[in-house]
Amino acid sequence: MSSFPHPMASRRLFLQGVACAAGTSLLGLDALAAGEATYAVSPWQGAVPSLQAVDTQGRTWRLSELRGRAVLLNFWASWCEPCRAEMPTLQQIADFYGSDKLLILAINFKEHPTRAIQFAASTGLSLPVLLDPQGQTARAWGVKVFPTTVLVDRQGLPRQRVQGEVDWTGAAATQWIEALLKS
Repeated sequence: MSSFPHPMASRRLFLQGVACAAGTSLLGLDALAAGEATYAVSPWQGAVPSLQAVDTQGRTWRLSELRGRAVLLNFWASWCEPCRAEMPTLQQIADFYGSDKLLILAINFKEHPTRAIQFAASTGLSLPVLLDPQGQTARAWGVKVFPTTVLVDRQGLPRQRVQGEVDWTGAAATQWIEALLKS
């Protein structure tokens, strides 16, 4: 049993501890811990993992085949409240930009395909839902917080990692996406 009364409380306390231990504004986590933001943005660092995942329709998606359009890799789970909260705004920007310019791949973390399909159907989600039943894709991409979204430019290079809930129709997200589309 957790000593924290609420999952958000445990996340905030953890993030406060991380920010305090670092003694700095580590990726903006001090603002996140203080409740000023619900996400932290960091530039992508390191090698580019491969992406090969199957969606709920049986189609295999490979990042190498998506060059020419910006891609958001959104790692989520149906048990994650912030994931559920941001999903409608992801759908809105997908509809606004169109998949020929901006492709959003919703990568479900370690849930049975039936659960991911039910969630998508119950929320009206039409984004491609990729399955990560063992969590291997999330591990390869360094995902430790849900939701996490990796912004990939038109050349197939990850540019930023966004950890936490984002209003993808907001001003900050619009700037990130516009920068991707210009790259």
